[in-house]
Amino acid sequence: MQQVAPYLSLGVQLASTVLVCGAVGYWADIQLGSSPVGVLSGVVFGSVVGMTQFFRTVQRLAKSSQREDGTHNGRQ
Repeated sequence: MQQVAPYLSLGVQLASTVLVCGAVGYWADIQLGSSPVGVLSGVVFGSVVGMTQFFRTVQRLAKSSQREDGTHNGRQ
C-alpha cells in the first residue's frame, strides 16, 4: 500500500488545484463584476498548473521506482 499511496494522491492534487484556482476566479468575479471571465481564467490556470505538477510528480515517481527496481532505461 505504501508503494501505491503517492499515485493515489495525484488525482486529489490535480482536482484541488483546479478547484482552488476556480474559486479564486469566482471570488474575483464577485469583486470585479466580471462574471465568467474570472472563473474561466482560474480553471484554465489551475488546469495548466495542475497538469504540470501531475507530470512532474509522475516523472519523479517513475525515477524513484526505477532506482528501487535497479533498472535504468529498461536494462538491469
